[in-house]
Amino acid sequence: MLLSEQCYKKIDRELAKYPADQRQSAVMAALAHAQEELGWVSAETMQELADYIRMPAIAVQEVATFYNMYNTKPVGKHKITVCTNLPCALSGGERAAQHLKAKLGIDYRGTTDDGAFTLMEGECMGACGDAPVMLVNNHRMCSFMSNDKIDTLVEELSGKTVK
Repeated sequence: MLLSEQCYKKIDRELAKYPADQRQSAVMAALAHAQEELGWVSAETMQELADYIRMPAIAVQEVATFYNMYNTKPVGKHKITVCTNLPCALSGGERAAQHLKAKLGIDYRGTTDDGAFTLMEGECMGACGDAPVMLVNNHRMCSFMSNDKIDTLVEELSGKTVK
């Protein structure tokens, strides 16, 4: 088994929310729990979830590859997703992305050599008025990201002292 007993308990709580004939409705939550534990969802993990939920593996893969919140390849400790949808792009998203690329020394879908950061581009995050916006590890929204705020964020995530 790739997942811990604790992870399966979380998945069981998700499965309990649905009738027995609709277990597949818990697939997104199951993928999220698996990713939280493992850092990403491999083909083997998707197969294990499919068997556990009792649904076709291809259906799990379709969900995992459709939504960009699921990492189907290993990523760094901190995944930073920059919104590059048109409103954000026009409101500083491209500038913010270029600054991050230069600061981290990687391009989109790249991971720093130390495994600390992965940079991704993302579609609308629903915060156009706060552009440019970034999402850290799919959980933390960062708004109005100036170069100084980006530098502070990277220092914070790196564990360095922030002035």
